[in-house]
Amino acid sequence: MLLWFRNDLRTHDNPALHYFLSVQHAKKPGKAVFFISKKQWQQHHWSAIKMDLIIRHASALVDELATLGIELTLVHLDTFSDQVQYIISAAQKDGIDEVVANSEVEFNEQQRDWTIAQAGVNLRLFEADVIVPKGRILNQAGQMFKVFTPFKRAWLKHLNQQGFEYLGKTQSTAMPTSLLASDSSNVDSLSEGQSNAWPLAPTVEQTVMPTFFNDKLANYSAQRDIPSVKGTSGLSPYLAAGLISPRYVLMQLLNTDPDILSAPDSANFAWLNELIWREFYRHLLFHEPRLCKHQSFNQKYQHTQWHNNAAHFQAWKCGRTGYPLVDAAMRQLNQTGWMHNRLRMVVASFLTKHLLIDWRWGEQYFMEQLIDGDLAANNGGWQWAASTGCDAQPYFRIFNPIRQSERFDPNGDFIRMYLPELKDIPNKAIHFPHAYLEKYNLTAYWPAIVEHKEARLNALAFYK
Repeated sequence: MLLWFRNDLRTHDNPALHYFLSVQHAKKPGKAVFFISKKQWQQHHWSAIKMDLIIRHASALVDELATLGIELTLVHLDTFSDQVQYIISAAQKDGIDEVVANSEVEFNEQQRDWTIAQAGVNLRLFEADVIVPKGRILNQAGQMFKVFTPFKRAWLKHLNQQGFEYLGKTQSTAMPTSLLASDSSNVDSLSEGQSNAWPLAPTVEQTVMPTFFNDKLANYSAQRDIPSVKGTSGLSPYLAAGLISPRYVLMQLLNTDPDILSAPDSANFAWLNELIWREFYRHLLFHEPRLCKHQSFNQKYQHTQWHNNAAHFQAWKCGRTGYPLVDAAMRQLNQTGWMHNRLRMVVASFLTKHLLIDWRWGEQYFMEQLIDGDLAANNGGWQWAASTGCDAQPYFRIFNPIRQSERFDPNGDFIRMYLPELKDIPNKAIHFPHAYLEKYNLTAYWPAIVEHKEARLNALAFYK
């Protein structure tokens, strides 16, 4: 038997690992494999910081699995095709009767697994990336919900009636590490340290999560939209890469607030709501695999003739649109590999509505930069902003970047973090400084690339 780690580099609440240990009775160490496929990751536009986070966890997992009597081998292969050939060859050469793994919902990953199974490999798959199994939350017609709120109600009803499976933490067998060997000696050199600001998942579980649930959850609803405040949980990179189980996250939330599944109007529910949005988009990808192929969910927008001004796109990427909140948000992304959720909506709306640039351009750029890049959530978020997606905002809802700045960064605290050019400007001028250029001698600041009112009217006409 061979255990194949994929987007699930964890021992905590890992169904494939749980099954593997339950049937692995031989005294010799169990065998596991993880493929470091940078070329494939790059083809999927994964960011360097996300790849670094994954490699750090792969290195740590080698030692952790050794205590469970499992030898994890890290294999460098370029593509999914190489992975297919490796698994088929290993199964034939070593007489492996079963390959055990957790499933992945994305289209290319599904095709890879189908090819392996068609070659005669006994591939047993489990589900580890969602709380409620995909395909279980359906409307009365037996189809996936097209609107989030009814999905949420059905999701909550399912959990309240049937609960969910949580496997807990795998207990160590304390097998001497001298019995194990791996090719992980060069993993540390592979890690470029780009993700070092983000601790490994066990530390997050032991310190970051308890701190959030005990000290910050009560204020989350009030502070979640304020980018200058560190009021979010910071769990998204770990959920996106499968480093922390979403079922464990829900267990911790229930330990803090046991009645939350029946209290959708409570302040704490605002955080659970974000977790349900994640479930919604992953279930949607399961039912609509075409979303993996750059298609608009709302097919009438599939062949929209976007303006796609390359100079405007470059200005957006670099944080030089002339709208301080947009520019500060893009600088946060470029400098840290992360962006506050409220700001993701603002900059996505600006790109697709103010600049009329194809949402796919922004979707790809986010994936190339974000440490928490995830196809389902990223695609869902961008199509929501562009009004092309499932339960998207209506096309006539166009965020005013100046008003968003005044509401969520009233004193310009966040803007000043990333735009030192504006550090000395008064609060009243910081949200759109162009009316004050001469008064405050803002020669270092750049002009706005579009005028809001005009851009809004252009967007309305474009979408109509």
